[in-house]
Amino acid sequence: MTFTQRIINAIIPTTLIAPPKPGRVLNPRTTDAWRDYPSSNLTPQRLLAILREADAGDPASAMQLYEEMEEKDPHIYSVANTRRLAVTGLEWVIEPSVNVEKSDTSLALKIADYCKTVLRSLSTFDDALRHLSLAMGRNIAVAELVWSESDKGLTLTDIIPVDFTRIVFDDIDRPRVLTAENANSGIHLESGKFIVHTPQCTVGHPMRGGLLRVTALAYLAKNLALKDWLIFCEVFGMPVRIARYEPSASAEEKRDLLKMLESLGANAAGIFSRAVDLEIVDTGTSSGKPPYKTLIEHLNREISKAWLGQTLTTDTTGNRGSLAATAIHEQVRKDILADDLRAESMTIRRDLLTPLVRFRFGDDAPVPTFRRLQRRPQSQQELVSLIASAVNDLGLSIPTDWVHDRLGIPKTENEASAIPGKS
Repeated sequence: MTFTQRIINAIIPTTLIAPPKPGRVLNPRTTDAWRDYPSSNLTPQRLLAILREADAGDPASAMQLYEEMEEKDPHIYSVANTRRLAVTGLEWVIEPSVNVEKSDTSLALKIADYCKTVLRSLSTFDDALRHLSLAMGRNIAVAELVWSESDKGLTLTDIIPVDFTRIVFDDIDRPRVLTAENANSGIHLESGKFIVHTPQCTVGHPMRGGLLRVTALAYLAKNLALKDWLIFCEVFGMPVRIARYEPSASAEEKRDLLKMLESLGANAAGIFSRAVDLEIVDTGTSSGKPPYKTLIEHLNREISKAWLGQTLTTDTTGNRGSLAATAIHEQVRKDILADDLRAESMTIRRDLLTPLVRFRFGDDAPVPTFRRLQRRPQSQQELVSLIASAVNDLGLSIPTDWVHDRLGIPKTENEASAIPGKS
């Protein structure tokens, strides 16, 4: 059984056992803002220790490292945002379930409209979606569903992102969340109370499937190469100042001579004894090129491949790819986007729409689908022309709810559920 299947069985079973308690479970903590900055003086040995801690069930250091990787490395920040914005930048819709009897079609439409109304009323829903998209790098993101009681049952009032440093795992790799009362082992993720997004379907521990873990070694190598490059740039072309002293010179005289050499480098002037043999060696005439730039460019390409599956949309230096190669690379990005959209849709339907529907309409009610709109017309006029062509030329029947939503036209009472196609 894969990790994703275990999550599905543990978080949202086929029938919800009991509704969660109203209100928040995870209250803000002061320690949520604390960071240990594990990337400072990071070494291969320290990186290995951080990854092993995550595999052992304590991913706090790894999560902090991943956050710093995006903050400190502009290339990782760029490709990570490109990958996430390809999903979160698209508009979303709630589509009614199609696996229903014809007599239940009106109920499916009613449920989809209810879910859309609830989610659009939440000012934090889009923020929660952006938080869940961070799972592309970490392979897990958790958000808490906040419910309140009403005369019609439980009503969803908020979605709160869970800080990544609160996530821990039990002995069989099931995620738990730390609270003030359970600061060591955390609490079980109650059914209908949490959204758990794990987009990379890998067998084993979920911390092994994130893209930030894949690129952690490249980040370390690039960080070390950049540090050496900066040191090289600091001394490149700077003349080396050499002063030779008599064997009989005292330790104090040697220290004074070193200070004068340092002053010579900063002020381009110094006073020396006639007994001092001063030599200035020019180091800027070497024909060899340092390997740092080539190494960093190589690591950037490897990072781009891991996140975007290609390099032509991020690397514009050197030899350009052919038009055919560019088209293939763009198709690779579309394939990755399709997989990201599928994973997001499955998570939202399982962990959010399922409890939202069952708490209001019962266990047997058809659950709608969360979907992103991949193609967006350039203008309202283009959309109107598209709808007119679909109805008048192709004879398609278009749901009026979708048309109202796309055009921003208010509904009227007792209107048909669909615009009939031209007969």
